[in-house]
Amino acid sequence: MDLIRIVVVDDHPLYREGVIRTLSESGRFVIAGEAASGPEAEAMVAREKPDVVLLDISMPGGGIATLRRIMANAEPPRCAMLTVSEEDDHILQALRAGAAGYILKGVGARDLVGIVTDLAEGRTYVAPSLAMKMLAAMTAPRTPKPTDPLDTLTKREEDILRRVAEGKSNKEVALDLDLQERTVKHYMTTILQKLQARNRTEAALIAREGWADRKD
Repeated sequence: MDLIRIVVVDDHPLYREGVIRTLSESGRFVIAGEAASGPEAEAMVAREKPDVVLLDISMPGGGIATLRRIMANAEPPRCAMLTVSEEDDHILQALRAGAAGYILKGVGARDLVGIVTDLAEGRTYVAPSLAMKMLAAMTAPRTPKPTDPLDTLTKREEDILRRVAEGKSNKEVALDLDLQERTVKHYMTTILQKLQARNRTEAALIAREGWADRKD
């Protein structure tokens, strides 16, 4: 089996050296290079053509921004974030940018070797605790958006309410819309119920405020 060429990118030298030592001692990898920033990583990837790149998120140049630029190459390597961040936003950004893996820095040496080997072989990985968290967030029932009572009005009810909001009487509304006055009264009863308004004045106020907000 060919050795897997890997680049490790982290701005903390002690941690970076520990990862390199763990991977080197496994006998499965050859370290193609190491870097402490985004620009260094991009140059090294272009020069060394590694199979896998491990990227920290919080480093000079930004881990996710660096990931995007690396993935824009014609033949990008397999990339994974190796980070302490458990923020949902970071996970989603990384996966959308093309990361094949999202590994937490608390991972054990043996597990890290197995994960990186899997990545090189085309598999993907997200830390189990984060995968469960993301799944829970994606499957959680969404709180329905409260319905605006004005949206429950029919076209005819809205036509009537708009004229009432202008200060017109039932008789004037009836003349405008070519309706019987008693028909307008019937509609107004329904409108008051839908808006939970006590009278036509309150209904007119609700209408003016609601429609004014939609114009802003």
